[in-house]
Amino acid sequence: YGKDERQKLDVYVPKGKAEKPYPVLVFFHGGAWRDGERDGYGFLGRAFAARGIVTVIADYRKSPRVRFPAFVEDAASAIAWVNTNISRHHGDPEHMFIMGHSAGAHIAMMAALDKQWLAAKGLDTAVIKGVIGLAGPYDFLPLTTDSSKIALGAWPNLTETQPITHARAEAPSLLLLTGDIDTVVKPRNSKSLAAKM
Repeated sequence: YGKDERQKLDVYVPKGKAEKPYPVLVFFHGGAWRDGERDGYGFLGRAFAARGIVTVIADYRKSPRVRFPAFVEDAASAIAWVNTNISRHHGDPEHMFIMGHSAGAHIAMMAALDKQWLAAKGLDTAVIKGVIGLAGPYDFLPLTTDSSKIALGAWPNLTETQPITHARAEAPSLLLLTGDIDTVVKPRNSKSLAAKM
């Protein structure tokens, strides 16, 4: 979906001939904005495709090579690619959902809530029908981990890096999932965003 070696995605398509286009899920993996590969998530692509969902596993540029907002820009580019091209893979761009885990949930939520990233690609966030966040950091100031400081800390206004800042009534529907005893991405992130929405 882009020229950089990290700007790649894999598309998993349900077997058989579709009577109508399949719904679409775009997934962004976690890894503290610095780790992880789309190759490690083929199981997710296969699992959702087996249930009749065209599934896209998207990679993105990582820190420390890039800093915020590069990975959110990549998410917007991947979503724009899917919106334009997924019908060639029997997917329905009118039924596109995005999903992310951990840092990937942060990236997905930023792309869905802060209108500027998709607007830069000529799209409205309404192209996203819903967002699924798995253990996402959405409200985590001050930055306390080295990975968050490296990935986000150079941005002049850190509140702009937080999904909760961009919560709005007309946003796509959100499903926020977290573990009650998660100590890496504390459950309060999901609870705070849910309350603000």
